[in-house]
Amino acid sequence: TYWKIEMRNDDKKRQSGCPVAFGLDTFGDRWSFVIIREIMLRGKKTYNEFLEMEEGIATNILADRLKHLQVEGIIAKAPNPDNRRSYIYSLTGKGLDLAPIVLEIVFWSGKYDDRPFAVRTVFNKIKKDRSGFEAQIRDSHI
Repeated sequence: TYWKIEMRNDDKKRQSGCPVAFGLDTFGDRWSFVIIREIMLRGKKTYNEFLEMEEGIATNILADRLKHLQVEGIIAKAPNPDNRRSYIYSLTGKGLDLAPIVLEIVFWSGKYDDRPFAVRTVFNKIKKDRSGFEAQIRDSHI
């Protein structure tokens, strides 16, 4: 009998064993990371709130990234108790473990991006007390 071994897309992406490649495959594309930012720093929780992001995400991309982040265990999806037709998205423990990375990117960007940006206050809070700000993020998502 002929056996065909199929490789899943996840296996193809992660065949190098590189931890940086693994991280980027898991959460590192632009839209996934922006969704994580929205939940973590701006308190957004619903599909419609994500659609209102200033970056202007397309509905099909949003649906795909939300599903991907769920499959990866970064976010959880639960029925919205206030609206049975919608869902609430939240960070899991695995997602909250990305807080230092998100904060480091905000800090790095604040240091090198000369353009004014909306989260300058976040940058200043991180600069003043990075560990306290991270603890505040974790406490607000428990």
